[in-house]
Amino acid sequence: MATVRDVMSTDLVTVGPNDTVQLAASRMYGSGTGSTLVMEGERLIGIFTERDIVKALAGTSDAGRSSTVAGRMTPDPQVIEATATVGAALDRMLEGAFRHLPVVEDGRVVGVVSMRDLADELSRRELTRR
Repeated sequence: MATVRDVMSTDLVTVGPNDTVQLAASRMYGSGTGSTLVMEGERLIGIFTERDIVKALAGTSDAGRSSTVAGRMTPDPQVIEATATVGAALDRMLEGAFRHLPVVEDGRVVGVVSMRDLADELSRRELTRR
């Protein structure tokens, strides 16, 4: 059975809590990812996603772009251990209705797993069963 470590992305896209929504969006776009981790040093304090960008910009002028990530992020996001199964990650993400889940090992962030990562893995499994 595949673990989260087998399917997660280890290319971490990060911002600080005082960085702007514009900077976070730019980093996400540049890396082709739908989320960025909000870090204070080595400590995960939040996650900022595409949905947060939409909320920041909906019904605003340029104020949404220049607002800080801290005011728009999901603080203290749920995490999953790298050794957890793909099925456990899928269950957690479906239950929480989110598409990106930070991955930790010994309390340290080591990656992010996305719904796309899980779908790709489950699709590969299905193809090998045929």
